Amino acid sequence: MTRLPALKVFYGLEFFLSMPTWIVISIYLVRDLHLSPLQLVLMGTSMEAAVFLCEVPTGVVADTYSRRLSLVIGYVGMGVTWLLVGVVSSPPAVIVLWALWGLSYTFTSGAYQAWLADEIGPENLGPALLRGARVSFAGSLVGLVALVGLGTVSLRAAVIAGGAITLAGGLAAALVLPGTGFHRRPRGERVAPWSELAATAAAGARFVRARTLILLLIASELFAGMSSEAYDRLKEAHVLRDIGLPRAPSLSPVIWFGLVSVVAMVFGFFAVTAVLRRVERGGTREVARSLVALLALVLVAQLVFAFAGAFGVAIGAIVVVSLARSLIGPLYTIWLNQQITDSSVRATVLSISGQADAIGQAAGGPALGAIGNARGIRTALAVGALVLLPALGFYGRALWHDGREPELDVLPAAEAV
Repeated sequence: MTRLPALKVFYGLEFFLSMPTWIVISIYLVRDLHLSPLQLVLMGTSMEAAVFLCEVPTGVVADTYSRRLSLVIGYVGMGVTWLLVGVVSSPPAVIVLWALWGLSYTFTSGAYQAWLADEIGPENLGPALLRGARVSFAGSLVGLVALVGLGTVSLRAAVIAGGAITLAGGLAAALVLPGTGFHRRPRGERVAPWSELAATAAAGARFVRARTLILLLIASELFAGMSSEAYDRLKEAHVLRDIGLPRAPSLSPVIWFGLVSVVAMVFGFFAVTAVLRRVERGGTREVARSLVALLALVLVAQLVFAFAGAFGVAIGAIVVVSLARSLIGPLYTIWLNQQITDSSVRATVLSISGQADAIGQAAGGPALGAIGNARGIRTALAVGALVLLPALGFYGRALWHDGREPELDVLPAAEAV
């Protein structure tokens, strides 16, 4: 089958793979499976532990063998495991399945952006990612309406449908995804498979060590991961158990959260457009400034959410966090990719960044879950918000020094790649 142009495939994947909504599965775990705060966080921790163990190895595979194949494996695996979460009812089984979902995700993390950069050129990546974010908002809105509508009848069926959509996306990618930008090492230069993988991993690690700005960005991901784990796993439980939904018998929890997401998506679509214009005018420094401002906004909004006593205040904070985080993702990727000048290690470096996020979530998740069990969900959410302070400091330092660390200038330079 003829491969389609890379940008068309990218926008198609952004739309199609954004349709499965986390709202449905989150409410399903709380309302139908009755997972405790600790079990909810352990579910995320198992996923992040798998990401921690496999993120860099799968990134190395993508850099060494095939980014296209890596993406297909990842999407198919995520679809199958998501679907099975809707089939089983045992909390331990869900925790194990989510670890397998994390393993599958690592095949796409790093490889996705590296594939796109190779196909369209790194200089075109920034605008493409931000336009892709707009497309993903549209896909999320379509999926939200469809799956929330199905969820009012059966949450289990909606979860299964979300997995089936991702699985179909993976199968479609196998047919239409181009791979002309990636060139594997010539056959005459190849060595034994394990030696080739080890050489790619070592080159990626040397590249990261040689660039202080990349180290600062990766350090920020560590603390951002710690913070996001508590919020992502506990926000629905906080609203349902601590705050409560308004008295409206005709509106189920899945509809309430669906309406909140619709509002966030509409605001997000227009916000991405505004950010895209600023980035195109201001370049890298505008990307950095926007990241600092948005992360500070997330910190404040998560604190407001943690201590909110009224439903309206809590929902407003959720919208702000969702909007800000939807912008932080592509901006962070743009900033990091601009520092990666060697395409042969791009997926590996991106995966090292993803591993830092996974370490943060795996390390901070159980502790925050235990705090939630012992001191309440509000306390766990508040502590999770404050964990963003070091990440904000790393962003600010990278912006202030343009990625340079004067204290490190006196140290020997890292070995070149």
